[in-house]
Amino acid sequence: LAIDRARRLFGAEHVNVQPHSGAQANMVVYFAAIKPGDKILTMNLAHGGHLTHGHPANFSGKFYQVTHYGVDEKTEQIDYEALQKQAEEVRPVMITAGASAYPRTLDFPRLRQIADSVGAILFIDMAHIAGLVAGGQHPSPIPHAQFVTTTTHKSLRG
Repeated sequence: LAIDRARRLFGAEHVNVQPHSGAQANMVVYFAAIKPGDKILTMNLAHGGHLTHGHPANFSGKFYQVTHYGVDEKTEQIDYEALQKQAEEVRPVMITAGASAYPRTLDFPRLRQIADSVGAILFIDMAHIAGLVAGGQHPSPIPHAQFVTTTTHKSLRG
């Protein structure tokens, strides 16, 4: 029942409702899609990223070679051209993005283009915007990312 409802709500082909938290859901993606020691490119916690997106205190910061991207000092927004260059230099296996504390709309098509240009998997953690996505008030990452995680206790409230 939960799987069918999530599929319909988000227009997703595949759904897994087993994880009990967003951190566990993120861990499932990392362990399923990449190997320890692989390079990941992810938003810095201080710039709006999430603890599970490569912070040194988290498993993801210990198991993977993490490079962080951030926001432009003047605009306080992601500079997608700078991110493209960084991805070309780092050559990550996975690029992660999410809206944990980044209050702007993420450009999911652009993120996918950047990931594809370097052969990386695009992983979006939409836990903080899932309710807005479900209600049609925010663009959905699902058509653009290979993996998307969410929770039911933030903006989705389930």
